[in-house]
Amino acid sequence: MEILTTLFGYIAHAFGMLLHLDKYLGAVIQDYGAWTYLILFLIVFCETGLVVLPMLPGDSLLFVVGTFAAVGYLDITLALGLIAVAAILGDTVNYSIGHYIGPRIFHYEGSRFFNKQHLLKTHAFYEKYGGKTIIIARFVPIVRTFAPFVAGVGAMTYSKFIIYNVAGGLFWVLSIGLAGYYFGNIPVIRNNFSVMIIAIIIVSILPPIIEYLRHKRAARLSAVL
Repeated sequence: MEILTTLFGYIAHAFGMLLHLDKYLGAVIQDYGAWTYLILFLIVFCETGLVVLPMLPGDSLLFVVGTFAAVGYLDITLALGLIAVAAILGDTVNYSIGHYIGPRIFHYEGSRFFNKQHLLKTHAFYEKYGGKTIIIARFVPIVRTFAPFVAGVGAMTYSKFIIYNVAGGLFWVLSIGLAGYYFGNIPVIRNNFSVMIIAIIIVSILPPIIEYLRHKRAARLSAVL
């Protein structure tokens, strides 16, 4: 019970930090100055590069960074440039870890969970749909962290992966970061920042929910027919 209480307390604290990310980032800028760029780099690198840290802020952080850059607290080119490098390097590391681990785990012909056939099917999927998956995953929390790892496990062709990794990383960072830069300080958004963060989170998780519902609907229709 004590462990659950501690866990729920941690989750509540993390969610509170997420909703008030502008205040926390403002405090970091004030306390650490130029070191803030390194902190931002490490947060995004860990979120995209370490499969055990999928809950670190991503979309909301980019938006807040753009907002602070617009009023002169951060250099927009330096901030988004470093974050883009972190996102690309993070996915590359995550892919490499998956690529190293995959063949060593999925080599049992008779295993239920680590069957070699699962690895072959994952490889086939990523060869066919991997590019789209890597780019779209950038905008979906948690999935963003696991997609490059699974691409590595499935041995997606590296040259193909790196192209979509770079394209997806740049598109993700620039689109959301610049959205914060140009729109984050509009009074109605600035005065309702927590609501804006919640809206970003909801929009981010909508694609997998919609896809899941579509899949369930298609399955029901197939069963009826």
